[in-house]
Order: sequence, then structure tokens, then C-alpha cells
Amino acid sequence: MPPHILGIHHVTAIASDPQQNINFYMDVLGLRLVKRTVNFDDPGTYHLYFGDEIGHPGTILTFFPWPNARRGSRGTGQATVTSFSIPPNALRYWVRRLGERNIAFERPAHRFDEEVITLYDPDGLQIELVAHTEADDYFVWRDGPIPLEVAIRGVYSVTLMEMGCEGTVPLLTEILGFVPVQEHGSRSRYQIGQGPGSIVDVVCFPNSQPGRIAAGTVHHVAWRTPDDDQQLAWRELLAETGLHVTPVMDRQYFHSIYFREPGGVLFEIATDTPGFTLDEKNDLLGSELKLPPWLESQREEIERRLPPLKVPGSRAMSR
Repeated sequence: MPPHILGIHHVTAIASDPQQNINFYMDVLGLRLVKRTVNFDDPGTYHLYFGDEIGHPGTILTFFPWPNARRGSRGTGQATVTSFSIPPNALRYWVRRLGERNIAFERPAHRFDEEVITLYDPDGLQIELVAHTEADDYFVWRDGPIPLEVAIRGVYSVTLMEMGCEGTVPLLTEILGFVPVQEHGSRSRYQIGQGPGSIVDVVCFPNSQPGRIAAGTVHHVAWRTPDDDQQLAWRELLAETGLHVTPVMDRQYFHSIYFREPGGVLFEIATDTPGFTLDEKNDLLGSELKLPPWLESQREEIERRLPPLKVPGSRAMSR
């Protein structure tokens, strides 16, 4: 039986100031900080995970915040937009909220059968709030600052900008298992399964400039697979197609393999397990700096290098 992709596991982007990043995604967008750890490949910087109540796969946006990082630019070979689900009745609330908080945004526009608000975080990362009838109450932070009936309900989709789609589309449809569902102009939509993160849009701009990865841009897109066995099957299958795939990497809360799709976007396939409650109880998620066992011996040095953070709703500065 062939391995399965279940949709988006998470999207990882680059930020500059970590406190500014937390303030925006928790206080403005109402996502929960479900894990505060470090970039395992560069422990001198945080790795911040935002999601729903417990960080279900398909709800997660993560950041590597490098203070004073220069601003990147969107272009081809990138995932340029991360879209979140909201209920149809939430549009008016979000227009008012973003306006009151002086957040750069564009008023709702119609696309396919959706209404879409485009906004930009403090580093210029492009985010969408997509109003649609299938927004699921299950994938929400019930104790967050946003009223439950209008709160974000997980990742809706990502948008890939490509100079040409000749290699990307066959990878999505013939190998990963996505199905074409809609097309308009230069935008084609593909879907796999149901639920959060089941959609990817591919936009072809053959005359555009390549993007530059830095603050305000997406670093990679991670797709879900259920477990380690299926991940190993994916690694073998992808290698057989000629793609260069990394060895399995232990990310503590999931296991990962990485490869670049033909258009240049960095893809990851991540396991659903073991999840973010591995080392913290539900009610304490994101409350303190968590390190994997192989970095614990360096905790004192790591904490000394990291800037202190204040999580909205708490009084103490902490790492």
C-alpha cells in the first residue's frame, strides 16, 4: 500500500524580533504558542510554534526569529502565502480588528468560492484569512483572546509561486497524491483529503524574479504523514524519482525528511507523532523553553544567548 500525505503539517517562516513575533501571532491573530524551543540546527535562535489548542498537525505556523535579520523578498521558488481558515461570519470582525490595531491588510476579495482578507505581519510575511463554510470548530484555541465563533481554525492552504509548473504539478499530483480541483488564470488549486491544510495553490509567473529567503518569507512547507514507517516509505519513493532527500531528522515532536521540489521550494515530510504534549501538559504548552535531550547539557549557554520573552497573559519574562 503506498504511503499517504494527509495535508499540511506546518509552515515554517523567518522572523526578526522574537517578542514582536509572539505579540503579533498570539495577541493579534489569537494563535497559541504551543512550543518554545530552539532551532535544532542553530541553537542560538528560538524556534517558536503557533497553532490551535494543542498544536494539531495542520494548524501550525512556526518561526525562526533572528534579531535584526534583513528583510527577504517574495518571488518564484517560494511558498509566498500562508492562509488560515475562519468562519464566513468572521469577516466583519477581522476587518474591524485589523483596522483598530493598524495592521496592514487588504479588504475582503472574492476568490473561487471564498472571501479572502490579505494581511502582513510585522516582518512583511503575507498571511490570508480565508472565510469558508467548512471551517471546523475543532481546530481552534478555545481560551485565546479571539471570540470562539470568529477565531482562526487552522491552516487552510499554502500558495507556491513558480517560474514554471512543469515539474511541480506532476510531483504534487502523480507522486504526493494531490487532485486538481479548480483553476483560474495563473492559479491552479490542488487538494488532498479533508480538514485543515488540505489545499495547495500553485501560481505560475514565468517572468517574475526568484524570491530571497530572509525575514518575512517562508522557509519551508511540511506535509503530514501518519508515522515513521510511512515516512521511510516516502523517503524511498522520492529518492527513486531522482530527488535528493535528507536522512530522517529527529525534531523531538515529529520526525522529518527534506527535499526541494522541482521549482525550488523546500518541502518537508513530517510525522504526526509524537506531538507537542511529549514534554509538556496541555495547560502548560509554550510556557517555558524546552530543549531536546541532546541539547540539555548546553542549556545554560543557550539561555544566556537567547533574548528573554514575555508571553501575552503572563507577567514574568522568561526563556
